[in-house]
Amino acid sequence: MTLTELKYIVALAQEKHFGHAASQCRVSQPTLSVAIRKLEDRLKVAIFERNKQGVTVTPIGEQIVAQANRVLEESAKIDDIAMAGKNQLATPLRLGVIFTIGPYLLPHIIPQLRRNTPAMPLMIDENFTGVLRQRLRDGRLDAVIIALPFVETDVLTKALYDEPFDILLPASHPLTQQESIAAEALNDETLLLLGEGHCFRDQILSACPTIAAATRNPQGKIQTMADGSSLETLRHMVASNLGLTILPRSATGSHLYKDDLVQVRPFSGKSPTRTVALAWRTSFPRPSAIEALETAIRQCKTH
Repeated sequence: MTLTELKYIVALAQEKHFGHAASQCRVSQPTLSVAIRKLEDRLKVAIFERNKQGVTVTPIGEQIVAQANRVLEESAKIDDIAMAGKNQLATPLRLGVIFTIGPYLLPHIIPQLRRNTPAMPLMIDENFTGVLRQRLRDGRLDAVIIALPFVETDVLTKALYDEPFDILLPASHPLTQQESIAAEALNDETLLLLGEGHCFRDQILSACPTIAAATRNPQGKIQTMADGSSLETLRHMVASNLGLTILPRSATGSHLYKDDLVQVRPFSGKSPTRTVALAWRTSFPRPSAIEALETAIRQCKTH
């Protein structure tokens, strides 16, 4: 079998659609379809199940696709190793960032990287932690910026900085009269949280047990937003006087709304925090690129 055939089956497993997979591989749909069918005939197993609802990967196909991913990643290392011998900072870096970090960190680190490593642009994928984890493992991403904990086989992680959480309130809310607010004071408030799948929601519930308990109360006032909502959506809803929310400190600074619409207050006592970290595969052959990214982030956080 050829690397091209492996690329075809990996693309089809990802896209679950022959046309989309062909487009990803930049070939015609018949070319991709015939090549995959010939590979299945040669192996004498069905890698994919085809029906009116679409394409699914068979159980044996899952194993074949996983191995194909590993083979493709290993083969790609030949180019990476050759380039690394020349200049590890001379090609793009494929970076994944979770939704609640990307919009607030990237505008700072990209100018810093342009100054430090102008020949290494970032190819950016903003997504959920679970999606980034899979794409890092599959070799579709070189590194990810996530919040700890993040445990994955054959992946290295390095903590970058700790970030406190703050409370965003409508400016007219009585709690704005306090310089800081206890987590328990939010139990009887309409608190807006991101939907399932956002690790920031889980971090809030883990750091604030009283809020976590309130989410389990069917009579409670905590409102969960639909999956896909962003911190900016929550900000708009607070400005509309719909309720309160909790944001990472990097997201509290905004020029969208003046102080007469929204106010920010810290938590009383020990503030809940998250640890932002960088993660990459142990086999990634461009350590200088990882170091350059880490340096740029640390330079931004000290400015």
